[in-house]
Amino acid sequence: MRLVADLHTHSLASGHAYCTINEMARAAADIGLEMIGITDHGPNMPGGPHLFYFGNLYVVPPVIAGIRVLKGVEANIIGSLGELDLPNRILKSLDIVLAGFHSSTGYEGTGISENTKATIKVLENPYVHGIVHPGNPKFPVDIDEVVSAAKDLDRVIEINNASLTITRLESMENCIKFAEAALKYGTTIIVSSDSHHTSLVGEFDEAIKLIKAVGLGSEQVLNTDVSKIDEFLRRRRKALNRKQNS
Repeated sequence: MRLVADLHTHSLASGHAYCTINEMARAAADIGLEMIGITDHGPNMPGGPHLFYFGNLYVVPPVIAGIRVLKGVEANIIGSLGELDLPNRILKSLDIVLAGFHSSTGYEGTGISENTKATIKVLENPYVHGIVHPGNPKFPVDIDEVVSAAKDLDRVIEINNASLTITRLESMENCIKFAEAALKYGTTIIVSSDSHHTSLVGEFDEAIKLIKAVGLGSEQVLNTDVSKIDEFLRRRRKALNRKQNS
């Protein structure tokens, strides 16, 4: 399975990543990718960027080193009603909005029920495109509820390579269950590196091995084709416009 885009990566603006946007794009070009998502952490992450950083992302070129650059965020879920740490006026200006649970960002959760409710509320947010590293065992959810909601709402669920190789290493069992649920419900997934350094851009091997093992094919993986990504983003923009005009 060939992936053409890494949609979840971090630049040094995240505070605990180490390379510039230009360096990340050039790293993507070096390994033959066609697109990269720069999704720095939201401002509630300790050391994370200020709101102004996201509001000013329009100055970043859409193509760097021949690589299309999606300017986005990995927003922090900060409340049980799906509140995020970026306001809608910023979210609507971004190319891609991913969201996830992180410790020390304002939400610790009280258990599966509350975490599931928060996750589904985030998926219902018209500006959000998907949920990242949902297999994190520190924030357990009802996997079937979340994955079926993502299918119904036309959102994506991530299988995060870093969760299998670097951090959140207790995530394997849950990630397998998420992949199995995606197969069951026909939910679209993305496979991402979650790279915080150029050396990890496009590192997908363990995540690909996992999804192949459960029988997920390339037709359910968004980032196997740039045209699929473009169509998904267009579809989400059209849905947002309909909601705003209704």
